[in-house]
Amino acid sequence: MADLHHRMTVAAAVLSTAVATLLAGADHRPARAATLAVEVGDDVQAAIDRAGVGDTVLLRRGAHRGPVQIAVPLTLRGEPGAVLEGSGEGNTVTVTAADVVVTGLTLRGSGSSLERMDSAVFLARTALRARVADNQIEDNLFGVYVHGAAEAVVERNVIIGRRGGRTSEAGNGVSVWNAPGARIVGNDIRHGRDGVFVVTSRGNEFSDNVFRDLRFGVHYMYADDSTVARNVSIGNHVGYAVMFSKRLTIMDNRSERDRDHGLLFNYANGSTITGNVVLGGPIAAGTEIAAEDDQHSAMLARARESSGLVRRAGPEKCVFIYNANANRFNGNHFEGCEIGIHFTAGSERNEIVGNAFVRNRHQVKYVGTRALDWSKDGRGNHWSDNPGFDLDGDGIADTAYRPNDVVDKVLWTAPAAKILVASPAVQMLRWAQSQFPALYPGGVVDSRPLMKPPPGPAEAASRRMP
Repeated sequence: MADLHHRMTVAAAVLSTAVATLLAGADHRPARAATLAVEVGDDVQAAIDRAGVGDTVLLRRGAHRGPVQIAVPLTLRGEPGAVLEGSGEGNTVTVTAADVVVTGLTLRGSGSSLERMDSAVFLARTALRARVADNQIEDNLFGVYVHGAAEAVVERNVIIGRRGGRTSEAGNGVSVWNAPGARIVGNDIRHGRDGVFVVTSRGNEFSDNVFRDLRFGVHYMYADDSTVARNVSIGNHVGYAVMFSKRLTIMDNRSERDRDHGLLFNYANGSTITGNVVLGGPIAAGTEIAAEDDQHSAMLARARESSGLVRRAGPEKCVFIYNANANRFNGNHFEGCEIGIHFTAGSERNEIVGNAFVRNRHQVKYVGTRALDWSKDGRGNHWSDNPGFDLDGDGIADTAYRPNDVVDKVLWTAPAAKILVASPAVQMLRWAQSQFPALYPGGVVDSRPLMKPPPGPAEAASRRMP
């Protein structure tokens, strides 16, 4: 009994001490977060240095001088019309503290050093959960550089990079390096090198962004278990280049009149690619091409421009699959490209079912001896040039579809043979193959082709972007 009484006494003392501590803390709560207004001409960095945790530094309308560094969790906000100008050296805003918000500003004037990663906003590794939102970011080398800042968010910004000059000397709209959980959402990005460049990261989301007048809309390397969704790429060299990554979800994206590729997969494995739309169309004369990137295409473009002609349709390839394995392509719509899908030998165990290939000049480019059947569980893909019939009305063509023949194989391996493509001998060979299927080479066959495009992306494809 004495031992029990002692324990109860000790417990009561501990409880009493805890209550007292809580009551004392209630009397010493931190002051409410303050707003420090900065007039034009005032020292912005001094105001940031005076601010405490959770405070807001508010820049009044007009042009303010940077650069600034933020080492305390606070909000740097601009009134409508507030501009923060860098010095032309280094970053305009450098963030090293966690939970910082940069919002409502026009940001200009970063340096021009690729080695130093000069940016409008630079989020260091310690800038965990930083948020860069609703800014106008223009004429900087990099727009936002997420350099190891896990769970950072870059959203609803307009990012306009530098025009002219060599593409290799330009920065990206948003760069992400080793920032698990970072999200790049709802931005409008134009000019510069790549819209979003991500390398060596994981668990990221890149969604609802618009990319124009860039090299790559999304350039993606060594970043596993992530999502690229509902983005729009218009008039770039490549819409979405996905490389050296695993277990991705690439869904509901759109590529329109991108020059070379809509979707490109290189060593991208175990991913789901669904609901994407790639639309090709004529690329008008005057479309920007950096000669350093493609000298042959640039020379052809200038020759055609001088004669008043438009260039060829773009993209050259709706989707290019190079040594990419165990991926699932389903419910995509590929239309109006020079080549619908370029599928290289070395890509294994890919499922390509339920897609629509519409009005591409060549539906498939595949050079290989192995036969690949692009159908599963009694269902294949839709091919707009399939002359087959559906006599039993089940929505499946009564005969298999073969996109390539012996002539195609010769043309892929020896392009100079195109001069003979209209000759009577070649036409006779193609007719003979159509009558005797055993003459077809190994390659792609769709044994259960769909008579109509699958619903979903095919319907959305008719609603072209302006």
